[in-house]
Amino acid sequence: MMRTTLTLDDDVAAQLGRARKRYRGKLRDLINEALRAGLARLDEPRISDAPFQTRSVDLGRIKLANLDDIAEVLSIVEGDDFK
Repeated sequence: MMRTTLTLDDDVAAQLGRARKRYRGKLRDLINEALRAGLARLDEPRISDAPFQTRSVDLGRIKLANLDDIAEVLSIVEGDDFK
């Protein structure tokens, strides 16, 4: 067992106070349970850590012969007034 002093932010203290009314046990037991739950959650893989995957779709055949010259592409798509 380790004894320590905690400084709680106001929002955490308020949440702890609300939980304490429902818990009906000792404050130290409630804090230990909350810490266990929080630490276990920290060990779980985060959703953002999972690789992102997209589904490919067929967009059909390319309508322009050359996409390397942006000015030419804009001229074809928007007309000569694109500048």
